[in-house]
Amino acid sequence: MQRPVVMALVWFFCLGALGTWFPFYTLYLKENAGLTGTQVGLVMATLPLVGILGQPFWGQVADRTGSRTRMLTLLALCAAAGYAALGLPESFSGFLVATAFLALFSTAVIPSCVAVTLALSREGGARAFGHSRVWGTVGFLVSVVAFPELLDTWQSRPDFEALRGKSLAAPGLGIMFPVTAVVMALGGLMALALPRAGAVSLRAAPGDWRELVRHRPYRRVLLFTLLGYLCLQGPQVFFPVFVRSLGGEIDTVSRMWIPMLVLEIPLIAYSGATLDRIGARGLLAMGVLAGGLRWAICGFAPDLSWVWPVQLLHGVVVTGLVIGGPLYVEQVVPERLRSTGQGLLAMVGFGIGGMASNAGSGWLVDQVAAWAPYAVGGVGAIALGLAVPLLLPAPRRPQ
Repeated sequence: MQRPVVMALVWFFCLGALGTWFPFYTLYLKENAGLTGTQVGLVMATLPLVGILGQPFWGQVADRTGSRTRMLTLLALCAAAGYAALGLPESFSGFLVATAFLALFSTAVIPSCVAVTLALSREGGARAFGHSRVWGTVGFLVSVVAFPELLDTWQSRPDFEALRGKSLAAPGLGIMFPVTAVVMALGGLMALALPRAGAVSLRAAPGDWRELVRHRPYRRVLLFTLLGYLCLQGPQVFFPVFVRSLGGEIDTVSRMWIPMLVLEIPLIAYSGATLDRIGARGLLAMGVLAGGLRWAICGFAPDLSWVWPVQLLHGVVVTGLVIGGPLYVEQVVPERLRSTGQGLLAMVGFGIGGMASNAGSGWLVDQVAAWAPYAVGGVGAIALGLAVPLLLPAPRRPQ
């Protein structure tokens, strides 16, 4: 099997696993597990909290050993075990522990995929990266559309008859844990077929990571990513709860992901061409401004008819912030520090920023209302996007 095909399949399964888990986990915690909004926020904050340690650690191991493809396989298989274990807890503390175990590995899977893809597509540049990465979005879309159908079939069993009288959107939602585990494990097994030599095996020397900390463009993109995720991540995590507050059901949550991902597919596929036109700074500004507009409209929306159309902006957010950030980093870090650079970026953005955003959003849901994280995050993100020329210098590698 050709290398680009294998890499595309790795993305397809790794992000496909998230499509059966991420859109519905907060809903499971809130309704099926009976946690409060603050408890849900704290459980979700565990993912980035543990990621603060796990992401740079696994990145350093990959750069120091040069075994980036093997590390990707290990992380994906361990993450699969973590997803399977989420079906075991029955208490708030149990979910904290199980989610922390999952986060130790799962939060490093995507940065590892990014580093391996960039190394394998160095000749094709950002365009080749986009052509591989887009299959992750396709996998996510397939999963988020197919999973509710699987769930309906599962819930038709007599076992769930006694639960139908309760106010649960989906009494059998726990089936998502073994399904997610299987899909993620397929991604890890596909990674075994990736090359282990060439640019993907470059090694860094001890202490080389300090070079990144001293480099001004890299420090600035870390700060920008931190603020971007602080504004945007929590509302995304609580989106199922928000949709339910406006009268939506679990099928509504699933269907809303369709417009989110339809535009994302072509935008990511041609992100390399967009990078050539507006640069990495332009991508980041575009993503944060789109995210701010999306959440601000949701925050002040009187009903779901306002929420549906602005979900198209999700694809712009992913292309701008989630893809633009790693592409900016690729232009400012030495190749031997590729995994460390991407791991630190994920640690600061998804880790620190996401942790604070998840916890803050959970508090706002409890103390104000389900719309509050969207109004606050939307306004903040718009202000951040307008400040890009002041915050981010042009990308360049250290001398």
